[in-house]
Amino acid sequence: MLIKKPHRWQLPERAVTSKADFLNRRQIMATAGALGLAGLAGCGAAEESVAQAGTGRPLSGALPFRATDYQVADESTPYEAVTGYNNFYEFGVGKDDPARYASAMTTDPWSIEIEGHAARTGRFALEDVVDFSALEERIYRLRCVEAWSMVIPWIGIPLADVLRQFEPTSDARYVQFITYQDAGEMRGTRSAVLDWPYKEGLRMDEAMNELAFLAVGLYGEVLPNQNGAPIRLVVPWKYGYKSIKSIVKIRFVSDEPETSWKRSAPREYGFYSNVNPNRAHPRWSQASERVIGAGPFARRETEMFNGYGPEVAGLYAGMDLIENH
Repeated sequence: MLIKKPHRWQLPERAVTSKADFLNRRQIMATAGALGLAGLAGCGAAEESVAQAGTGRPLSGALPFRATDYQVADESTPYEAVTGYNNFYEFGVGKDDPARYASAMTTDPWSIEIEGHAARTGRFALEDVVDFSALEERIYRLRCVEAWSMVIPWIGIPLADVLRQFEPTSDARYVQFITYQDAGEMRGTRSAVLDWPYKEGLRMDEAMNELAFLAVGLYGEVLPNQNGAPIRLVVPWKYGYKSIKSIVKIRFVSDEPETSWKRSAPREYGFYSNVNPNRAHPRWSQASERVIGAGPFARRETEMFNGYGPEVAGLYAGMDLIENH
């Protein structure tokens, strides 16, 4: 009998606080797997009317995915909080502005432009970038630089799998991501709170790390607009603003790329932006965090790299993480 030894971060999925029928859907998936019923393995898609793009990408409702061992012990944040409490300044600076206004954003059709040091460049339909038949679930912590946190069950695909498709060259030492911008649909971009469009970036070894993830859904369903539909980055060991939303461009570059918050306030927001309880923000401590959805007084101590140190600390060996914040 083969016994698989769990990784440090593999813990029971029962810790997840589910959306109303999420556990029921997972039971359906388990039954489908036992019976070999591919039609039911679509995470309850048979139970709902699921709109699809012309090429078969689900536009709403349930997504097909496989469970993984990427889990955490903390209870997941209730769905209503995950979708109702957001930073997405393209729709306004209030936490409820994205949920109020993001429905104006058009997410179909959607394409991503690939530029820079890669063998394959050009504009690609989202359906040609992400294999929607190979989605997986990963339950990750999300830590905001504002000292609050969530735990979210994302649906998506490893970032490394996507980037390899474009065959980046040895000159591609960084990767930059750029968010969609449309002043007619995104009311927040009519103000100068940031220099639009929103930009983020990773060093290439960070981007190829096993934890880096591109999400197209959460809680088993298509990603809501306010959470970065139709595709967003999730980098769980970094502050949340690194996990750029609604990506329309990926650039393979040689030099450290411009990022929006570093450009706006370099003393407060660095390029690396690793979760670090030992480096206070200039205006508040990062030693602890407010746990969203767990009551008004729920707090936890912040962990270095948001608890993912064994997987990512080696990326920064020898670096001063106070200076290189």
